[in-house]
Amino acid sequence: MYKEQLPAGVSRTIQSRLVLPPDTNHMGTIFGGTVLAYIDEIAAIAAMKHSRHAVVTASIDNVNFLSSAKVGDILILEGVVISTGRTSMEVYVKAECQHIESGTRSLTTTAILSMVAVDTEGRPTPVASVVPETENEKRLFENAQERKERRMKANEYAKELC
Repeated sequence: MYKEQLPAGVSRTIQSRLVLPPDTNHMGTIFGGTVLAYIDEIAAIAAMKHSRHAVVTASIDNVNFLSSAKVGDILILEGVVISTGRTSMEVYVKAECQHIESGTRSLTTTAILSMVAVDTEGRPTPVASVVPETENEKRLFENAQERKERRMKANEYAKELC
């Protein structure tokens, strides 16, 4: 069966956000939950661009908070689809902090999310496969099956706890 293929660049999405006082904790650094909301949003946009459908978040994996952003910094988020299943897509998101005065950037957060494309009735719908383009995308693509197996085991464990 033929399955359409799309280059990863079709989904690539970049957003910039200014870190404002309401976004921060008592230490003046951005709340992790705020960063997660931004990550979820950009992952959804990237997945919608790839699938041309609405999407829902199935999981958020491998969130790594590496450094923080402070009031006045610019948070730059980039999301791209790195692998696909029949109806699901893995989206890699990285967030960088750009310091206004120096212009320097530092990596703040990385995450991999699983998004599922849904039709107008909310049922999962097939998506095109993705063709990685950059070296990082190719490396992430090669490890997709391993991540999927980890997610499936985690889901089984979570069900056993109920």
